[in-house]
Amino acid sequence: MSDSRSDIIKNELDYIIEKNQIKSVFQPIISLRDGQILGHEALSRITCKSIISNTEELFHLAGECNRLWDLELLCRVKSLEAAFIQMKPPYDKKLFVNVNPRVMHDKKFRDGFTIDYINKYNIIPENIIFEITEREAIHDMDSFQGVVDHYKKQHFKIAIDDAGAGYSGLNLISDIHPHYLKLDMKLIRGIDKDSFKYVLVKSLIEFSKVTNINLIAEGIETKDELKALINLGVQYGQGYYIQKPDEVMRDIDTELIRYIVDMNQKKNNNLGVKLSSLYIENITKNTKTIAPSTKVEHVFDDFKSNADVYGMCIIKNDRVLGIITRENLILKVSGRYGFSLYQRKEIADIMDKEYLEVDYHTPINTVSYLAMERENSKIYDMIVVTKEGRYYGTVTVKDLLQKTTEIDVANAKNLNPLSGLPGNLIIEQEITQCITFKSEYSIFYIDIDNFKAYNDVYGIENGDKVIKILSNIILNYKDDSIFVGHVGGDDFIMISDNYNWEVLPSYIIKDFEKEALLMYTEEDRKRGYIISTNRHGIVEEYPLASLTISVVSNKNRAYYSSNELTEELARLKKKGKQHKGSICYVEDSVKMGISAFDD
Repeated sequence: MSDSRSDIIKNELDYIIEKNQIKSVFQPIISLRDGQILGHEALSRITCKSIISNTEELFHLAGECNRLWDLELLCRVKSLEAAFIQMKPPYDKKLFVNVNPRVMHDKKFRDGFTIDYINKYNIIPENIIFEITEREAIHDMDSFQGVVDHYKKQHFKIAIDDAGAGYSGLNLISDIHPHYLKLDMKLIRGIDKDSFKYVLVKSLIEFSKVTNINLIAEGIETKDELKALINLGVQYGQGYYIQKPDEVMRDIDTELIRYIVDMNQKKNNNLGVKLSSLYIENITKNTKTIAPSTKVEHVFDDFKSNADVYGMCIIKNDRVLGIITRENLILKVSGRYGFSLYQRKEIADIMDKEYLEVDYHTPINTVSYLAMERENSKIYDMIVVTKEGRYYGTVTVKDLLQKTTEIDVANAKNLNPLSGLPGNLIIEQEITQCITFKSEYSIFYIDIDNFKAYNDVYGIENGDKVIKILSNIILNYKDDSIFVGHVGGDDFIMISDNYNWEVLPSYIIKDFEKEALLMYTEEDRKRGYIISTNRHGIVEEYPLASLTISVVSNKNRAYYSSNELTEELARLKKKGKQHKGSICYVEDSVKMGISAFDD
């Protein structure tokens, strides 16, 4: 760069900083589960005409000209001021602020993010997330870790920005332990068509669940990209398809929210849901909260004027101090002198401090157990739900019972009446969940050979007994890592969390052939076949019942839809049926072909 051009650019930079030629715009980050706004990313824009084309170039030049701190300060003040003005104080969403790692070491930066400093904007530290870009080199990681730990102790949150765009990302994530991981837009672009990107993001979702790091997909630009991310289970997203950056913080389009909710309902409805895997946050409601200094008479009036209000939480600084229920308050103020004795007192004087509190990520069945373990006088009191120790909402015993019943009814409607096992709707859902979330899986399709001939000769009642025999044998080998479903007739599905086809099919086949043999007459057993008339009226000999087990897994091949997987299972089943006797057919290779009748 020539000296004259360098001087011009430096003058441009100085002018932008000295004349405050920067404004903040905001882009919402929303939940991909319910469409609600998590927070906003504050982005800086140059407001004057300049040969410096964008803020990325501006920050690069500021680093070269030793004015990075001044520019960072200007952008931070602008974003905090704009956020304070946009939202009714206090700002109750997350504010994502881009931070250059080189600046975070600076003492002036620390002074700019003290609790006292941000308090003047009515923003709490928990709601500020520092976005550290992965593209910026960090030369002294030990020192940088110390800086990050300092901010974490002050309750600020950390996000790694542009994850997937750099080469040192895994090391940075491992060292920093961020709260959020923002997936670079190049990784998101066309993810609905690119199987490599799909698998990569799928693996990151597994990582996020284990580490409790939330993923944010950046740069969502199409409906198909959004749909793919929802189906994958990415927690949050932002991009032009959701909303473009704007000086005004706008609500999310209601149609978009409805679409996100509908997509999640299709993906995660109540079919096949286990109470142990459904968290209490799903049924938590926002109950009325009051300050501890509220007078008893005012609380009493609130209960009188709001018949639907069962109880209230007493809150200070987002922390629950106690609860008060309608019943307990009435008991306190009843009697000849009760109301006059308590009406001028603060609610904190009579609130119940011994209440049941659970984290929002507690399974519903665990909460039900804890609720029922309370003493009789408290058994119907509301349950307080918290998130990171802060008030999140409440749940009543009625809510627990309704949800439990709702799931039980939904599951009962979709159970096979003969075996009592989940039917096709739940099987479809399990396969989809398996493809989306499990790092290892094997899916077994189990089918009885020559079953129609047996049914014709021995009758439907005995045929049902044979199906029950197979069902019970399969269930004998079921554990917490295996799902079992009944497709219908003599067809069953097993879904396992690992690659266990080497031994499991052989056990099932040997047990079935041993027990099924007892369902034939001695004459047919000795002969080794039965005689029946086929659909064309011709008498034929049919072998005794055997099993064909087809197996697919993601060990050597990735599947991207349930249709793709079930088509492969059907193909393997057809090939397996060409063999005589029981057989296990795994991905175009016969792993086992045995028959107990040959012993």
